[in-house]
Amino acid sequence: MQYVQYGSTDLKVSRFGLGCMRFPSDRSEAIEMVRYAIDHGVNYLDTAYVYEDSEEILGEALKDGYRERINLVSKAPLWNITKHEDFERELDVSLKRLGTDYLDVYLLHNLYDANLKKARDFDGPGFLDEMIAKGKIRYKGFSMHNSYEAFVDFVDDFHWDAAQIQLNILDVNMQVGQKGMQYAAEKGLAVVIMEPLRGGAIITDMPAEVGDLIDAHPDQLSLVEWCFRWLYKQREATVILSGTSSMEQLKQNLDIFERADNSELSNEDIHFISRIRRAYQKSNAIGCTACRYCQPCSSGVKIPDCFAVYNTFVVTGKRTMSDKVYYRNAMVSKGFGADQCIRCGECEELCPQKLPIPDLLEEVHATLTAGLPARFTTDG
Repeated sequence: MQYVQYGSTDLKVSRFGLGCMRFPSDRSEAIEMVRYAIDHGVNYLDTAYVYEDSEEILGEALKDGYRERINLVSKAPLWNITKHEDFERELDVSLKRLGTDYLDVYLLHNLYDANLKKARDFDGPGFLDEMIAKGKIRYKGFSMHNSYEAFVDFVDDFHWDAAQIQLNILDVNMQVGQKGMQYAAEKGLAVVIMEPLRGGAIITDMPAEVGDLIDAHPDQLSLVEWCFRWLYKQREATVILSGTSSMEQLKQNLDIFERADNSELSNEDIHFISRIRRAYQKSNAIGCTACRYCQPCSSGVKIPDCFAVYNTFVVTGKRTMSDKVYYRNAMVSKGFGADQCIRCGECEELCPQKLPIPDLLEEVHATLTAGLPARFTTDG
């Protein structure tokens, strides 16, 4: 495992960080995974107040001396903040769940437009300085799904130790992007990368053309490794998070990072990754990462699930009736389908990807119901 300086701080962190948003449902397996990661050199663990059961699971996993071996990161739930004093109340909840007296890094969470306004209106940066003075946190930062311009403004307005952004082979120029990563690093911030596989969607929704490219490449690397290789060769990327949901995924990722090196990407590698990117761009997939910030929908629409079915249908090229039948039987008939959308717009405000969700849901429903017979069954 490689270790690097965390921005301008005194922390030394593993290049691979364990994202704790997508733990398996089996609590004992999740705890085993956390300890396995730490035993194999991972010393950067990222969670958040709003990740269901994550802080509690980590609190159990970090007993018996494991807490002292890692850098622990959590995030302030801006959704719950209505005044400055609320920040410390919610931090104390996280500390109790995690079974610790302090966090190594604490982030203002998901600064899309509404949360960004709250962070400013209720002096989130001032709160972080207060907590450093109290010893409840060591370093401060923020995570952001927003534009490059909004990111730069926030970086420049305050003194930060770290910024967490979404970046992967497909999002080079989306959101904060590669340009924002470079800007933050030049300012001395640690840059933590989230969604390196877009919540796994890059892999599960891989177009057939990408599979052919991977199979034909002489290095015979998996698509997962190509995605991570592109990131760990970005010198400005301090930590690359992966939210593994099984021990098998964790071991695969650890194996990739144990082989990682700091050499520059070759011109051939850059060209190959560009070919992968172009193949995805032709696929017309919906760029949902299944973060589920849009849930619950007031009309009952299971938005990420609708998008997942659509992406499977469109992106992978498996244009069979089975995806449509599943959508009708498992979602529409139970009131979870895209047809329930009333275009209230609440989901758009919450979406880190700034997707035009009502318009996309209309497209999803039209596509997945086109050509279906009046009567349908799960066996077609």
